[in-house]
Amino acid sequence: MIRLFKHYVPYAVLLLGFVDFLLLLFAAEAGWVIRLHQLGSLVAPIGERIPQLLSFAIALQCAMVAVGVYGAEALQSLRFAAARLLVAVSLGVILISLLFFLFPELTLWRSNSAYAMGIAIALLILVRAVFGGLIGHEAFKRRVLVLGAGDRAARLKALAEKPGASFLVVGYVAMSEGPHRIAEAISRKDIAVLGDHVVALNASEVVLALDERRNALPLADLVRIKTTGVHVNELSSFLERETGRVDLDSVNPSWLIFSDGFSSGRRLSGLAKRLFDILASLLLLVLAGPLIVITALLVKLESRGPAFFRQSRVGRYGVPFDMIKLRSMREDAEVAGQAVWAQKNDPRVTRVGRIIRKLRIDELPQAWTVLTGGMSFVGPRPERPQFVADLEGHLPFYAERHMVKPGITGWAQINYPYGASLEDARHKLEYDLYYAKNYTPFLDTLILLQTVRVLLWPEGAR
Repeated sequence: MIRLFKHYVPYAVLLLGFVDFLLLLFAAEAGWVIRLHQLGSLVAPIGERIPQLLSFAIALQCAMVAVGVYGAEALQSLRFAAARLLVAVSLGVILISLLFFLFPELTLWRSNSAYAMGIAIALLILVRAVFGGLIGHEAFKRRVLVLGAGDRAARLKALAEKPGASFLVVGYVAMSEGPHRIAEAISRKDIAVLGDHVVALNASEVVLALDERRNALPLADLVRIKTTGVHVNELSSFLERETGRVDLDSVNPSWLIFSDGFSSGRRLSGLAKRLFDILASLLLLVLAGPLIVITALLVKLESRGPAFFRQSRVGRYGVPFDMIKLRSMREDAEVAGQAVWAQKNDPRVTRVGRIIRKLRIDELPQAWTVLTGGMSFVGPRPERPQFVADLEGHLPFYAERHMVKPGITGWAQINYPYGASLEDARHKLEYDLYYAKNYTPFLDTLILLQTVRVLLWPEGAR
């Protein structure tokens, strides 16, 4: 994987994205040339239409990221990839039409775009049909040697065997005489020089996965390996990179203290984030205003009670705030204000509520909370004070998720389905900690784009 703006991207995905961008530029140019030949016009030098070609390629690539074209399933299945590409191109048509309305001089003509779209679909599917098998090839995977043969090493083995894994384990070294979970592990005593063993396996990385590290760090071996030019990593950092979350089963306070990250308070990025929140929330309230009013009337007509409701949530630094939503449950959903986890097929949800939850319409009024500063568009999902008090007692580092402003969408929301249990909260916390640790405007942009996928395929809505 390569680290871009503190976020890890697999080499294969980065390469495929670059190839796709070149193909989109080619498709835009081909569409332009074909249409001009049909009209009998002369084709001007390509340098005169660079902005138009770039606007087409950028719009289509953003749409591809948004619908999950570079996700694990799309990289492993041509049929899945083709379906997502068709959706991406359809979304791209909307984006290009919007660009044409706002900046007509920076976009292709509609007839040019039609040809370019068809050529782009054909080329993108062809590339995946011809080279799709190479994306998961060992050439794109890091060769990893694992030091350890216990439970932690077994976790790495299971992760490496998952489809779409970006690393290949080339060997395991049992560093102690304790019980082993990895049958093929080689005993450290049977290796004369561990550094030479690493070089012989052509390993590019060594991961320390000892079950008991106290007074057991093989410092001499690690120094020798490091000086051979091979990257040495410990389990928590390795899992963070490979899974996109902070693994609570392996981290400890010292790792959080000494690892890089948790710099979301930087003034420039914080100012840019707040400016985006203000502009985007104003735009959303203007565009979605009629839909919010119509939905509020439907909610009011179906059941007793107000169309909107305020609910106390825990915000940044643990400060509570009121979040506004369209009511999707009966007015008596909670007795005496006692917080209750939402359930699958929750009987408290009204008929209108079930629809607006599925389409996420109930969350549109939260744009007002963003505008007033209580929330951001991107951040950990804010929880009820009652739930927070309980979860802080069961989950380590839960309070650290409140070091960033909560959001309407977030890294946990696009990577983990809706959950309403302690185990679900644990998994979502791991993603929230990753976001708080690695926040950048780039990661915010990636989350906002991929939120489109969640809206189009809302499997986790309740």
